[in-house]
Amino acid sequence: MAFTSRLLCKSKQLSAGQVILQQERVIPIRFFAKEAAPKALRGDEMLKNIFLEVKNKFETALGILRKEKITIDPDDPAAVSQYAKVMKTVREKANLFSESERIKYTIETRTQNIPDARTYLMALQEIRVKRGIADDLGAEALMFEALDKVEKEIKKPLMRNDKQAMGLLLAEFDKVNKKLGIQKEDLPKYEEQLEHKISKAQLEELKKDALEAMETQKKRDEFKDEEMVDVKSLDIRNFL
Repeated sequence: MAFTSRLLCKSKQLSAGQVILQQERVIPIRFFAKEAAPKALRGDEMLKNIFLEVKNKFETALGILRKEKITIDPDDPAAVSQYAKVMKTVREKANLFSESERIKYTIETRTQNIPDARTYLMALQEIRVKRGIADDLGAEALMFEALDKVEKEIKKPLMRNDKQAMGLLLAEFDKVNKKLGIQKEDLPKYEEQLEHKISKAQLEELKKDALEAMETQKKRDEFKDEEMVDVKSLDIRNFL
């Protein structure tokens, strides 16, 4: 018990800022400024407004995390589900992007000026890889095959403003989705599965950070004779 209390007081790796913001694992701070685009203002006014918005969102998120119990056990489905539920509440109350919304926003901003379909698909591929999203179904390869088929048919590169040819590509994509068993009405389910995977990964990172912090403290003379606590017994609310 003494080890836990002193760890709470002295561990820099598990401070409030670390738990909430460390390396953007839990709540990336850039997403606190969701769509923060005030009307024409002077530079200092714009910065002030953005800062206040970020501050308010941060305090909202922190308030929720101070109330909700989070068990750092990525191997327990119930703990992962509870963590995902808490983080969903944080996003809703603080008006933050979900992972799906972040991906959508990234795609929209990165591809808005891309004129052709092939470069567009390559950009999607790059975004997927950078976000660490696996293509377990092999959908990406099938999409490129569909594009190859359409470009072979129209005998030229497919431009995104070519409505007729894009219609052909979308029809081919519908075939791909059908082949893979993907239906538009199931998208919310896929989004929920994605958020669940992310929640598990974040809990794994929190567990890793907690163990590293305790190992570091254990090396200090004042902690030599004290046993390390079980990470699952730690209450994040005590760190905030």
